[in-house]
Amino acid sequence: MNAKIAILLALVAVAVADSDEFRGYRAPSVSFHSCHTWLRVLQQAGEWWLQSEESYESSEAQYNFQWAVDHDPSSNEYGHQEARDGDNTKGSYYVELPDGRVQNVAYYVNGDSGYIADVTYTGSAESFESDESNESFRYYGSNESK
Repeated sequence: MNAKIAILLALVAVAVADSDEFRGYRAPSVSFHSCHTWLRVLQQAGEWWLQSEESYESSEAQYNFQWAVDHDPSSNEYGHQEARDGDNTKGSYYVELPDGRVQNVAYYVNGDSGYIADVTYTGSAESFESDESNESFRYYGSNESK
């Protein structure tokens, strides 16, 4: 008798599990009422947005900074300075190049005129010999091994 009840319960469980009501995913049901409610919420949000008098515009940008690095052990020397007031920006930077020259860049931006730069070099280029052979810089393709 217990075996018959267990088999009957197992068959009922399989039948219930196989029904569409308990399957994993069904398409969401959309009613006119839910669509109408969301449209009303969006309409009210849009009306509030248009009536809002607060302005989140930022104030005119205004700053001034300067920094420099002079590292004797590595012979690194470079720096940058810039000042901005509204749409007008002016600055310069310099860097010591590997060939011994110093590259100086003076620039300005005036409104929508874009970035205008004047690049100059001081010093003379010096050639230098590396202690490493050119073989150490050889390119190895994907089919070659080192």
